[in-house]
Amino acid sequence: MGFEYAPAPESRSIVDIKASYGLFLDGEFVDGRGSSFKTVNPATEETLAEIAEASDADVDLAVRAARRAFRGWSRMSGKERAKYLFRIARIIQERGRELAVLESIDNGKPIKESRDVDVPIVAAHFFYYAGWADKLEHAGLGANPQPLGVAGQVIPWNFPLLMLAWKVAPALACGNTVVLKPAETTPLTALLFAEICQQADLPPGVVNIVTGAGGTGQALVSHPDVDKVAFTGSTEVGKAIARAVAGTDKKVTLELGGKAANIVFDDAPMDQAIEGIVGGIFFNQGHVCCAGSRLLVQESVADEVLARLKRRMSTLRVGDPLDKNTDIGAINSREQLERIRELCEIGEAEGAERWAPACDLPSSGFWFPPTLFTGVAQAHRIAREEVFGPVLSVLTFRTPAEAVEKANNTPYGLSAGVWTEKGSRILHMASQLRAGVVWANTFNKFDPASPFGGYKESGYGREGGRQGLAAYLKGAEA
Repeated sequence: MGFEYAPAPESRSIVDIKASYGLFLDGEFVDGRGSSFKTVNPATEETLAEIAEASDADVDLAVRAARRAFRGWSRMSGKERAKYLFRIARIIQERGRELAVLESIDNGKPIKESRDVDVPIVAAHFFYYAGWADKLEHAGLGANPQPLGVAGQVIPWNFPLLMLAWKVAPALACGNTVVLKPAETTPLTALLFAEICQQADLPPGVVNIVTGAGGTGQALVSHPDVDKVAFTGSTEVGKAIARAVAGTDKKVTLELGGKAANIVFDDAPMDQAIEGIVGGIFFNQGHVCCAGSRLLVQESVADEVLARLKRRMSTLRVGDPLDKNTDIGAINSREQLERIRELCEIGEAEGAERWAPACDLPSSGFWFPPTLFTGVAQAHRIAREEVFGPVLSVLTFRTPAEAVEKANNTPYGLSAGVWTEKGSRILHMASQLRAGVVWANTFNKFDPASPFGGYKESGYGREGGRQGLAAYLKGAEA
């Protein structure tokens, strides 16, 4: 017999959302020269604010500001740069609740995720790279490592603040300056981060933030005075960026899509594995590039795993992202919701069997229930394409060799998970899986000291750890 949770909403009063926002250039908020667009709350469809859309001229001003600031910032000692990064990290902690609430309102993710996962890891990244700022010659990346210059950084909507930290923190630690473009649907925490830069007295122009859609991002990555391009997002856009910078001397890192295999052997710690499967695909509504979206289960335990998984999925609470009891929040946009629906309909049309627990979805906003497909063949589109939603494809295998073959049968190579009690099997599988990150008896765990990135169509370069410094230093290879 179940029980009902009383509503436990987090207050919005800690957040002050302005009616409109400009661009953050050279340490100041300024009006953009282009048009504007609206950012909405995906849980309610209410307009939150008018956001400036940076024109090519605005992007040029931002890059010029970053270039001017680079002279002083790059010559500053690592110890002095570290002080600013430490200060930013502490302010992020102090304003953590405000950042978490704003992230959940603008993005749709549950407050318990933005509060307990995103914001703490964001602060940890700034602390971690602050520690590296005066030790770069000890990173094994050359005796006298030098910054590249101006970094143009384009980040996605699924982890707006976390992706900002992954990019901004190592860039600044190495002595680069930054022009960052947040995603069109989730600009608000990046603009609050701009306020934090002001609060930390970061020298003007070291961080600049230009909001906008694809055209703004295109202007940034193709700007002739940008030395480094860092992009996280779709494989399709990543390929376009790679084409745009081909023939230039720009350094590039791309962290793109994924279709990760989460592999459960018959000797897996079953209770732990079920929680790992649920976290692997339903965390952040499945809006995770390294989500465990393909579940590979050993045949002998497939029925047990499915029964347990369905029972656990039936307890997931879908609803208000600001309610502390919510497990699955809102889909980030109408466009993304339509893509999820389309791929699920294709999955059924191709012969897979769809199942979702009984779920009362709110009447306004963008919502999709936790869903799994059984009877999935490797040729099915839901097994090959990135759904980027709370949708799990279940396949089975008999032997470790078959599991490896099925897991690697994808154009992507970002992450994978292995569930077994045998350490030797974990090591064997990890050596065979063509994925940048392999989790053992856990999933979706991140640490600033650990590098993250992919192979094949999941991109190239690494973020996080010592290896994350290499992307921002001349001549360095991770």
